[in-house]
Amino acid sequence: MKSLIKYIGIILLSTFTLLSGFFIYTRLNDGPLEFVPWFTMSTGGPFRSGELQPSPDDWNFLKERQEIEMETLNLGTTKLIWTMVVDGRMFVASGRRQTWYGQLWKQWPQRLADDDRIILRVDDALYEQRLEPITSGDIILPILKESWRKYGRGPEPTSSARVTEELMWLFEIVDRH
Repeated sequence: MKSLIKYIGIILLSTFTLLSGFFIYTRLNDGPLEFVPWFTMSTGGPFRSGELQPSPDDWNFLKERQEIEMETLNLGTTKLIWTMVVDGRMFVASGRRQTWYGQLWKQWPQRLADDDRIILRVDDALYEQRLEPITSGDIILPILKESWRKYGRGPEPTSSARVTEELMWLFEIVDRH
């Protein structure tokens, strides 16, 4: 019995050590960590590469881009995000707002009240931006429809209820300066 407890202890300690090392490695990485094309860690360390560019007046050049990288300065981490471009303006959404696992998993939208500054990395270009919350307005439904067109998740939206009823966060990416 003592040897069984010893082996279980060794396995638990080894697992804890490996996971700790893995998470430290991801936080030290330059941006989100990609292992293979179909599996990318959703978070990584702060950007250490890229060249600062002025914010574009029109984001339409990213309309068909599936993912871009975002660093949240309030957490010092990076993540891959899906974006929607409507009328040259860029938006990002984060779901699962009212779920217990969304409250644990989605830290960046909850912490924006402290600091809304972000950096976007597109290829080798860095853009200093900030996130402006959107909770009402006529722009919500076109953004949700663009998300549905681009990513095709769930039924086509017919109202802005997911945002106005606080089921998801919605932000416009705007120039920080």
